[in-house]
Amino acid sequence: MGSIAQMQCKTPKGYQIDFDLLQEFERCLDLQDLECTEVPCRVLGYGEISTVFEIQVEDMQDLAFKRMSIFESSEEMDDYVTIYQEYNRLLEQQVGLQVPPYGYAAFVNEKGRPIFYIIQKMLNPTSFGNKALKWLPEESIQVLFICVLQELFKIWDFNHRQNSCQLGIDGQMSNWAIKDFDPDELNISAGTPLLYLDTSTPFIRVQGVEQLDSELFLRAAPSFLAWILRWLFLQDVMDRYYDFHSVIVDVLANFYKEQRPELIPEMVPIANQFISEQAVSLDVEPVDEEEVSGYYREDAIIWSLYLSMRRLDRTIHNTILRREYPYILPGRIKR
Repeated sequence: MGSIAQMQCKTPKGYQIDFDLLQEFERCLDLQDLECTEVPCRVLGYGEISTVFEIQVEDMQDLAFKRMSIFESSEEMDDYVTIYQEYNRLLEQQVGLQVPPYGYAAFVNEKGRPIFYIIQKMLNPTSFGNKALKWLPEESIQVLFICVLQELFKIWDFNHRQNSCQLGIDGQMSNWAIKDFDPDELNISAGTPLLYLDTSTPFIRVQGVEQLDSELFLRAAPSFLAWILRWLFLQDVMDRYYDFHSVIVDVLANFYKEQRPELIPEMVPIANQFISEQAVSLDVEPVDEEEVSGYYREDAIIWSLYLSMRRLDRTIHNTILRREYPYILPGRIKR
């Protein structure tokens, strides 16, 4: 098949990608029913905004894909590609986090829309932090939580050591995986290496200036909500990923979403001990259970409303405006 448009691409180390086939997948993609397409695929999981899936053909085996269609021009997408690569480089080479083998493909599809596919080695889902909360014994969950805190500390230690570049991160449990996971050895110990999975939102500030265009966060929002989201929430949401205290609260609140709220009273003292001992140089405020529960209630309401409005917006596009809705919406998210 001929190329739809000039493609920028990076192949994950150790893999070969049929990029023509990826463009064919894009061409025949049914955005309302991802698994109903000429090129077979399987949904692996839903985030608040994005969907991760597997393309079930030989040349794509063992790879996970995330599709982003938020760009309005090739120039916007080019800027994103640059920031995305730099974020991965900084995390690996400067901060010391480990990420799975990854790549990407950026092109303009047949309809003229810039499309960015993140490509990542597919991992055993049982190794993901949120899944581990369900099978690990309680003592090992505490160890896993400490391992996550230690990885997060590397971000703010990097930020603390210099002033020119500041990094943020979405540290929730589902964004981590146990490296070299062995399903026959369902345990974890101090020092168990973790992989960080979600680099699709490259939080980088240089001399205090956000490198990622924050307006991209609003692209998938219904147009009738964008102005109020920009006014009330956008800056606050961006800032929280650069604040160690807020990220720790977000990780703890994630225990509600993963149906393990009974563990929070045990995790809060562990977090505060970590703050007072290993992160003492960062002068981080301690957390408390009431703050965590309040944060989760507010966060759950916001995201539930946001998803409901996106579904309404899709209906308006498809039935009233008779225009394609360009985003893949997640299925029902249990909270």
